[in-house]
Amino acid sequence: MVTVVRCQIEGPSFVKKAVIMEVRSVAKFIKVQPRKVRLIAAAIRGEDVRKATGLLRYHTSKGAKVLYKVLGSAVANAQENHGIAPENLRISCIMVDEGPTMKRIIARSMGRANRVNKKMSHVTVIVEEYTADPTVKAHGTKPKPRPTFAPLPTKKKPAGKKEKLEETPAAVEEVAVEAVTEEAEAEAVAEEVVETVEEAPAAEAEAEVSEPAVEDGEGEGK
Repeated sequence: MVTVVRCQIEGPSFVKKAVIMEVRSVAKFIKVQPRKVRLIAAAIRGEDVRKATGLLRYHTSKGAKVLYKVLGSAVANAQENHGIAPENLRISCIMVDEGPTMKRIIARSMGRANRVNKKMSHVTVIVEEYTADPTVKAHGTKPKPRPTFAPLPTKKKPAGKKEKLEETPAAVEEVAVEAVTEEAEAEAVAEEVVETVEEAPAAEAEAEVSEPAVEDGEGEGK
């Protein structure tokens, strides 16, 4: 197919011809309704050949199976006859025309019959050569490192922390000794309080005994 593009460059117009390679494949008298094929054709029209092939390969529709075979034939024609790689092909046009209709009947009661129309399709797929868009380069960002199962590196602790860690056991021992001494002092104070409490009644009893004796001595002197 030849397309004509008109340009104007500092003077009279001229005609510039650009050649676009197109390859087609046609399948006729396919026993599928045209409506069913057109539904699938609308989904892949203008798509890359590889993407369209992947969509049609696992589609459950009967029309998708027909388009898959016709598209594969067009790609094979472009590759074998013109040396075009499948990576540089895309679907430019898909035409689904209605073919002849086979007329059949279904028997009904009382000698009657119902008409059955079995439609056919003519499928045409045209692929064209194109240049794929270049891949977008990274905009100054570095890719993230992939995870590894290697053991994590151990971090070296500074010397100051080691000294603190070494000093902590001694401090704990000093605190424990102080707690023990405080407990011992508290026990000694408690024992002294108990002894004083026990001695107080005895002293009171001695004082009471000594008081009458003093009183008797005073009476005799009088």
